[in-house]
Amino acid sequence: MNTAAALRLKTAGLWLAIASALTVGAALVLQYGYGYAPCKLCLTERLPYYAAIPLGLLALFLPERLARIALGLAALGLLYGAGIGVYHAGAEWGFWPGPADCGGGTGTNPGQVADFLNALQTTKVVDCSVAALRVAGISLAGWSALVSAVLASFAGTAALRP
Repeated sequence: MNTAAALRLKTAGLWLAIASALTVGAALVLQYGYGYAPCKLCLTERLPYYAAIPLGLLALFLPERLARIALGLAALGLLYGAGIGVYHAGAEWGFWPGPADCGGGTGTNPGQVADFLNALQTTKVVDCSVAALRVAGISLAGWSALVSAVLASFAGTAALRP
């Protein structure tokens, strides 16, 4: 057993879990703290982070070979997330059309017409092709693509490095 490699994998797993949790936490603060309702693609972009957190934590406790597999799976998921982020950002910039079924609010389906009418008063319709916020000229989808690509590179490098 290579102690240095095992320690490097555990460190990478911990940093991956922390960075993924901070990214999801920032998205949740924007959603619940500042009222930026996520669209369908925004929610899909979060899925790889949700998976990377436990995979990174598993890398802390698994043997070296299994820790590499966990980090490799996280890298693949985050690479998928980067692709979704690029697609989403491209739809926001008008490079290609976004999904036809994107938008339409949040919450469960109302059971009665009165509930439906009440829900319409508070439901925000969110379009995937409109950037809710841009930071330094880059939309949140663009930032998500960048962060996902960096974390995928980090986890993949850690998984493949001898």
